Amino acid sequence: MEDRERSNFIWDEIKKDLAEGVYEEVHTRFPPEPNGYMHIGHCKALIMDFLTAEKFGGKCNLRFDDTNPAKEDMEFVRNIEKDIRWLGFDWTGGLFYASDYYDICYEIAEDWIERGLAYVDELNKEEMRAYRGTLTEPGKNSPWRDRPAAESLDLFRRMRAGEFPEGTKTLRMKIDMASPNIVMRDPAMYRILYKEHWRTGKKWCIYPMYDFSHPIGDALEGITHSLCSLEYEIHRPLYDWVVQHAQNKLPGHPRQIEFARLNMTRTVMSKRYLRQLVEGGYVSGWDDPRMPTLSALRRRGYTGAAIRDFVDRIGMSKADSTVDLALLESCVRDDLGERSPRAMAVLRPLKVVLTNWPEGETKTLTMENHPDHPEMGTHEAVFGRELYIEQDDFMEEPVKKYQRMFPGNEVRLKGAYIVRCDGCEKDEAGNVIQVNCTVDFDTESGTPGADRKIKGKTLHWVSAAEAVPFEARLYEPLLVDEEAVEAEDEAAEEEGEENAAPAKKDFISRLNPNSITVLRGYAEPLVRDAEVGATFQFLRTGYFCKDPDSTAELPVFNRTVGLRDTFAKQTRA
Repeated sequence: MEDRERSNFIWDEIKKDLAEGVYEEVHTRFPPEPNGYMHIGHCKALIMDFLTAEKFGGKCNLRFDDTNPAKEDMEFVRNIEKDIRWLGFDWTGGLFYASDYYDICYEIAEDWIERGLAYVDELNKEEMRAYRGTLTEPGKNSPWRDRPAAESLDLFRRMRAGEFPEGTKTLRMKIDMASPNIVMRDPAMYRILYKEHWRTGKKWCIYPMYDFSHPIGDALEGITHSLCSLEYEIHRPLYDWVVQHAQNKLPGHPRQIEFARLNMTRTVMSKRYLRQLVEGGYVSGWDDPRMPTLSALRRRGYTGAAIRDFVDRIGMSKADSTVDLALLESCVRDDLGERSPRAMAVLRPLKVVLTNWPEGETKTLTMENHPDHPEMGTHEAVFGRELYIEQDDFMEEPVKKYQRMFPGNEVRLKGAYIVRCDGCEKDEAGNVIQVNCTVDFDTESGTPGADRKIKGKTLHWVSAAEAVPFEARLYEPLLVDEEAVEAEDEAAEEEGEENAAPAKKDFISRLNPNSITVLRGYAEPLVRDAEVGATFQFLRTGYFCKDPDSTAELPVFNRTVGLRDTFAKQTRA
């Protein structure tokens, strides 16, 4: 990335806090929920949290928000850690879990009940929603809001002891049911959930809600700046209220700052919907290269450096916008263009026979690995009588301005010779199965004759004698239209998926039926021995990454991005 130091409104606010002595140092945190794989939409927050700590010489914690054991798993924890390191960061402030603070959260809850700041409610979800009111109408108090503190304390302890069914009782903060901010209308603190926790086992059957546990975790860890996406702006008064009223048990008072989250065209930005794709069998898994998860992007050949560059280019603001997927592809293309060696591969093979080339004779040619980086060396390619080219590089009856191979036309074969197309052969169905050409031996690459001017293009090729069969997987965006499936408010989603806002359209009906195309082609031998994860630019075709599905007999390559040099609209307001 050219410039990681350009300022933004968040860093300006932090500089102001440091100058005024509000904080002596900067301490941030990244708090993912381990209920799925992280996707590209999380990168803006992730990079801002870690990069801010780096910029100001501070620390950044990694804290897993493991308050919902029904959907969390150690697999997700390990993958999130891997993603963070892949992006070039480390949790210099330490590794923590929200469950580390269950005991003190419970102490604070009892303290609030005794102080009249919380009460046990017996409204069910539907009743609670009805009592909450609307954006234009105030809520009304629960019938149990004014029950004696001693009674609420007894019920809360019995909730912890497992005496009540799920959904029958909830601990709520007592704030203001008439507040114009609907988030402040007695939000839930604890709910009953009979799920064994993957870290605490069966110790708890009540679990704290995000809006309660998150600010407590920040304050306990000495976080100075809680950076989060814009949907949490409405939660900021509640964040401050929790910290203020628990101050007798907390060492710090963090500041929450919000920024616009990342939305991208033709991309599913909701972990809930991504889970639906996985569990519904629409994709092969969380790391299916069509998915926007970081694991999938890594498997497809994206680099951490390209994603950091992407986040830097879109910048930080408080204005919601949708970024064109093509901008991300442009960043990937820029990065891979510098680091990826070149190779020749044919995705849809068409046989070419050089009729004047001696049978059984071959010639070894030297090919550059990168045109701009001679230090990357060279490799050898065998040239002989029979070759493969792309089917699209031949037309028996060419259209106007077609400059590739057709009868009577000359083209140059990359790094080899100029050849003239003499005709073709067809099968019984009329399909072209072979093209016959004549070699001009005086035009070998690197000799004076190579400078002979022709109208035809330069084509890539693979020797039939040395060709390595391989599988090419070509991808298109998951969605057929440009509208993004945006992320939800995770704090609201935690209360139950039935409360989460539905997508603007049924996103399953918007899935692209052509999101993957599998081809069998031929490539130069050097790709066979490449390590899984190695990337190449297949000349004139795109950037490809070797997939873990590869075998010794059949290498598999995912197309990372094509070779387009421009991208479309960067943002849509």
